[in-house]
Amino acid sequence: MHAQADTHAFFDPATWTVTYVVWDKASRHAAVIDPVLDYDFKSGHTHTESAERVLAFLRDQRLQVDWILETHAHADHLSGAHYLQERIGGRIAIGEHIREVQATFSKIFNLERSFMPDGKQFDHLFKDGETFMIGEVQATALLVPGHTPADMAYRVGGAVFVGDTLFMPDVGTARADFPGGDAHQLYRSIQRILQLPPQTVVYVCHDYPPASREPAWQTTVAEQRARNIHVRDGIGEDEFVTMRTARDATLDMPTLILPAIQVNVRAGEMPPADDNGISYLRIPLNTLPVHR
Repeated sequence: MHAQADTHAFFDPATWTVTYVVWDKASRHAAVIDPVLDYDFKSGHTHTESAERVLAFLRDQRLQVDWILETHAHADHLSGAHYLQERIGGRIAIGEHIREVQATFSKIFNLERSFMPDGKQFDHLFKDGETFMIGEVQATALLVPGHTPADMAYRVGGAVFVGDTLFMPDVGTARADFPGGDAHQLYRSIQRILQLPPQTVVYVCHDYPPASREPAWQTTVAEQRARNIHVRDGIGEDEFVTMRTARDATLDMPTLILPAIQVNVRAGEMPPADDNGISYLRIPLNTLPVHR
């Protein structure tokens, strides 16, 4: 008899982000995927309500955390990985191509000389196709670049956690205009996901719902192939790239991209404090692309 996994989702309405806890029912070993650290942009204060909800669930369910998994270095929320690890343990992991993202943004932000773009801020860097265990449940890390060079999806049992690569079918797909993004790569990555068995459950990392429905985060490969407004069956790579490029040219940068990236390339840790004991985030002027 195969080990079985269960999943619980936590939706953060401030950033439209979904954090997941997935665990082996028998052993009670678990992974947390894409945890959120709350951040007030106006005051510069961090808060931990979202992370505390996850911690309360883990304690109530008596789960032991083996992994804290990041699908990529998010631009729309600060990672709660470091905060969670300090309280419940687990190894913080991301795809090995995070090094490329770190190298790009260390230059954009002119980060301190001690910051090395070598991925060692994380406990483990996954290679494409690498398998790992959550208790007795086998999981597989899948490289799905395009939104960023380092995006990973995690296949666990009959489900796949796709990060920002795919959204709900009526929302479509992730943007591909961040530094290192590539719409052609994104299309090919999505096709890799859509070749999984049709009944595979797809868990998305964000939802930006139309006014006609409430936030949702669970769909299937079959539903994506039939109804995704950007990449349903019959839409080819050139058509997708033309659409994605035109759409990306109309999008504002995410509100939290500047604080989020600086924290998330460090696995959720804050920058080292200055000699006054305070950590600072940097704002590069006239550097990131702006769409008018």
